[in-house]
Amino acid sequence: MDKPILKNSMRLFEKLGRVKSRSMFGGFGIFVDDTMFALVVNDMLHIRADDSCSEKYKQQGLEPYVYKKRGFPVVTKYFALPESFWDTPDTILDEAKSALKIAKQERETQAKAKPNRLKDLPNLRLATERMLRKAGIESVEELHDKGAVEAYKAIQQTHSTDVSLELLWALEGAIEGKHWSVIPQTRRDELMQNL
Repeated sequence: MDKPILKNSMRLFEKLGRVKSRSMFGGFGIFVDDTMFALVVNDMLHIRADDSCSEKYKQQGLEPYVYKKRGFPVVTKYFALPESFWDTPDTILDEAKSALKIAKQERETQAKAKPNRLKDLPNLRLATERMLRKAGIESVEELHDKGAVEAYKAIQQTHSTDVSLELLWALEGAIEGKHWSVIPQTRRDELMQNL
C-alpha cells in the first residue's frame, strides 16, 4: 500500500545522503545517515516539523500523523504533505532538507541533555529500569560502564523468565542514544557473539 510513495520518496531523498527506511508507527520511517526525518504511512509522505514548522503546516491546513499506543492517541511531529506537492518534487526536497536539519538538531540537543534516570533513555521504560535495578544497575553511568551485553546478562541472571534479544538491542540503543531499530546488523552480530 505505501510502497510507491515510499520508493518515490527514497529516490528523491537520495540527494540528501544515505537513505534507509524502517517499519515504524504503522508505516515506514525514512532516515538519512541514521536520522529519521520523514514517514510514509496511509499512502502519504509525512515530514518532521519543529514548533515553527508545525504552525506553518497547520496554517496550510496540514495535519500531524496520529497513531494509537496502548489504546491512546499519540500525536507525532510528522505532517502529511498533500499529493499536489508531488507536482513539484523540489518543494518536497526543500521541506525534507528543513526536516532533516530539524531532526539532526533535536538529536544533538537530546544527546547533550543526558537523562538522569534509566527510564528516560531511548527505548527504556519504567519496567526496564526496574529490571536493570534488580540486576544491580542503578544509574545511567553504570549502564554505560557495563555496556549492553553485560547489562543484558545481568538481567538474564536476575529475571525468572526468558528475556528477548530485543532487550539487548534496546540497551545498546539506550547507550548510543538512538532507537533500537537503527542498530546496524553488523553491530547486532557483534553483540550476540559476546553473549
